[in-house]
Amino acid sequence: MRIPPSNGWKESARELGKGNQPVGKEEKKPMYTLEGLMREYGNDVLRMAYLYVKDMHAAEDVFQDVFLKVNQKLDTYEGKASIKTWLLSVTMNTCKDYLKSAYQKRVVPMFDYLEGELDAEDGFRRIEQMETARTVREAVQGLPEPYRDVVICVYFREMGMEETARELGISTGTVKSRLFRAKEKLKRGLEGRLADA
Repeated sequence: MRIPPSNGWKESARELGKGNQPVGKEEKKPMYTLEGLMREYGNDVLRMAYLYVKDMHAAEDVFQDVFLKVNQKLDTYEGKASIKTWLLSVTMNTCKDYLKSAYQKRVVPMFDYLEGELDAEDGFRRIEQMETARTVREAVQGLPEPYRDVVICVYFREMGMEETARELGISTGTVKSRLFRAKEKLKRGLEGRLADA
């Protein structure tokens, strides 16, 4: 696969194809531009990173690392899975590397509360929603890795059972059983912790 020349993003859309479209009729695989991938999938990458690392600043660092890796490895993308699946796999692996790193073990991320953005009427409800989301996120992140990966793929990445199985390299039956066990663990873990549970 050809990678566009790196002399800036000034090439015309005709030369590069429109964003993430194949260039020329002779191309068999689509040619992707880094800018096009960032525009189309950047929010998905950032959201996935935040789900794993629990800190927006760290998620932004992971986001940058992901797209640096993608820039370096885009020519190795074989098209066996969708480009989005490939990007989110790179994101998941980058997050796991970040969480295992010595830096992460020494530094505790701070949770920033944005004061002054809540009005008096719905302030309590919004705080309660933020707290519920944080509680659920922590419960998911507290699951053993095999269960957590399945939950993230199915519920947060909105992947089907077969796609999740391919992504994780396991059978569809294993995906279903891990998802069932994960939901049971979450149900037990969240019982009494949520206002509406």
